[in-house]
This record gives sequence, structure tokens and C-alpha cells, in this order.
Amino acid sequence: MRGLRSRSVGRRAGSVAVHGVLAVTAGVTLVPFVWMACAALKTNEDFFTSLFLPVDEGGGIAWGRLTLGHFVRLFTEHGFALAMLNSVFLSSTTAVVGTLTAAMAGYALALFRFPGQGLVTAAVVGVLVVPGTVLLAPSYQLLFHLSLLDTFAGLILPAAAPAFGVYLFRQAARSSVPHELLEAARIDGAGELRIFFEVALPLLRPMVGAFLLITFLGTWNNFIGPQIVLQNPERFPLAVAVSQLRGVYYQDYGLQMAGTLVSVVPVLVLFLLLQKEFIAGLTSGAVKG
Repeated sequence: MRGLRSRSVGRRAGSVAVHGVLAVTAGVTLVPFVWMACAALKTNEDFFTSLFLPVDEGGGIAWGRLTLGHFVRLFTEHGFALAMLNSVFLSSTTAVVGTLTAAMAGYALALFRFPGQGLVTAAVVGVLVVPGTVLLAPSYQLLFHLSLLDTFAGLILPAAAPAFGVYLFRQAARSSVPHELLEAARIDGAGELRIFFEVALPLLRPMVGAFLLITFLGTWNNFIGPQIVLQNPERFPLAVAVSQLRGVYYQDYGLQMAGTLVSVVPVLVLFLLLQKEFIAGLTSGAVKG
């Protein structure tokens, strides 16, 4: 009995220690977000005089000196509503198109046999080691010849078949989609497209959710691509709109923090809602090669 009791106490102590470390780590991680939110609500006069919220003469929080003026200016003077719509459209479209094409390609590489399959798989893996910056110049030239510069299609189409996604779905399909289930569907008379959408894709749901989130976040935070492809300011996404809040001779730090907060909050909420699917998707097929 004493041994069982001591082991139980030891487990509880270990659990408390782990949760304590996690709580401290979470607190340290949240400090920059709290500071950014406070900075977005402060006036420019209070930005450098208080670390978080402004304080009054008595040492309390000066609630009357907080302002929402920075957020009002973002949507009335700087066109952030249009920039947010552009980001939502680009990120959602790219995520859906890229995930669907990557799922179909990875499924075909994993479960079909065709001439040159090994060569195609090697090419996909080889593309993974090529830095994206190396492809900026040839991509720009190709988009120029296709008359896709200054269009949303010029940003969406290059991301429509990501090699990283193809490889992830190949690994997930090899471990999650049994050949016997596909053969049974073929015997029942189902076509290949129907088998993919009604049999294989539901089994790949964790990876679909994870890759949708990865692609959405990557497109939402894409800063270099829109500046190269787009010229019309009305088509700029939030990442570019936030960078244009910087002045040449004067920096409105409160306005910049408000713009950054507007850009961060939507993707933060999306990640919190889909974090289970994200973790499940990244772990599916991680062992089987």
C-alpha cells in the first residue's frame, strides 16, 4: 500500500511539474501578443511611456486614455477592409485548390502503378529541396508571358500543385487507404473519381485538414509573392497592407500594431479551431515510408 501511495504521489508531483512548466511557457509565449494588443489601444503619447497599458498618477490603469482610433483609421483611411477580403479570397482559394490537387496527385503516386512512377516520385522529392527564392525570377518571367501579372490567378496557379503537399498526401495515402477497399469499390462498379472522392478522401481527412491550414496560413502570410506579382494597390493582401503602414519620416507605432493585430487574429482563431486536425494530419503516415 505504501508503495502504491508513493507512486501515486510521485505521478501527481510529476504532473504538477509538467503543467507548471507548460503554464510558464504559455505565459512567455503570450507576452508579445498581450503587448501588441495593448500597444494597439494606446495613443502615440503613451506608446513609449508605459510598457503595457497606460497608468494614471495613482498607479492604476488609465482606461480613459485607451483608444480605438487606430482601428478606425485602418478601415477608413487605409483600406484594410478590401485588403482583408483579398487575403481571405487568396488564402481560401489557394488552400482549396492546392489541397485538392495535392491530394489527387499524392493518392495517384501512392496507389497506382504506371510507367515512370519512380521518376515522378523522385522529381517531387527533388523539388522539395529547391528554395522558393530561386524560382522567383523564372516564375515572374513565365507569368509575364502568360499575361498573369497583376492578377490573383498569378498568385493562385503557381501554388496549385505544391510538391510538399503531394509528398504528404502520398505518405498519408500509403498508410491510411487500403488497397482492398479500393478493389472492393471497383468490383461494385465505382469509377476512379468516385472512389477518390467517396472512399479515399474521407480516409485522408486528417491530412486534408492539416494541409488546408498549412496552405491557408502560408498564403495569408505571403509577403514577397504579392509584391512581385501585383501592382494595383487595390489587390494587395493584408501582409502587404501592413508593411505600407510604415512612414518614411514618421512611424505611427500604434497604427502599425493595430494593423498587425488585425492580420494575426483571424489566423490565430483558425488555428485554435483546427489544431486537432492539424496535429492528427501531420502524424498520419509519419512512420510508414
